[in-house]
Amino acid sequence: MVFFSESLGIPSLRVLAQKLLGLLFDYEIEKEPLLFHVFSNAGAMLYRYVLELLHTHQHFCHLRVVGTIFDSSPGDGNLVGALRALAAILEHRAAALRLLLLVAFALVAVLFRVLLSPLTTLFHSHFYDRLQDAASRWPELYLYSQADKVVLARDVERMVEARLAHRVLVHSVDFVSSAHVSHLRAYPTYYTSLCVDFMRSCVHC
Repeated sequence: MVFFSESLGIPSLRVLAQKLLGLLFDYEIEKEPLLFHVFSNAGAMLYRYVLELLHTHQHFCHLRVVGTIFDSSPGDGNLVGALRALAAILEHRAAALRLLLLVAFALVAVLFRVLLSPLTTLFHSHFYDRLQDAASRWPELYLYSQADKVVLARDVERMVEARLAHRVLVHSVDFVSSAHVSHLRAYPTYYTSLCVDFMRSCVHC
């Protein structure tokens, strides 16, 4: 879904987003304050549809979201980083299948994001663009690293600037040396304190 459907402009993650929000009602916690913790671009792609549902779906518009934490996301159009992420996911698959899927994804990404971009934007906007202009106004925390080779630090920093321009309360922390989605592993105490402090400030805001 993340590497092929979304690249082709098929909003397949919307169904998962609806199921995710539906779980809040299944567990009867829909009246509690909600804080999203979003990991990597796959999480950001899913979160894009969560936001859309929160603002357009009658069943979900009364949920009380207090904040969002982005860990190693969102990134914008880093094909090499996306190939690295897909290769990591396919690590235990047969070499021939892994190579076939990597080549297929690269072709799809180049075809739809570069060559057919003017056409695809007519029916499907990129998640990065949607997050930049999202209608949400609750606080956001961005945890990223200059050493991340999957989601580039400059993409996260550009997102931070865009959200600040929309008058969103934004905090960001550059871990400098930790790898993609490895900030907690590299700095467990610091990472935890950042998340807990942010959560507390959002709940009490």
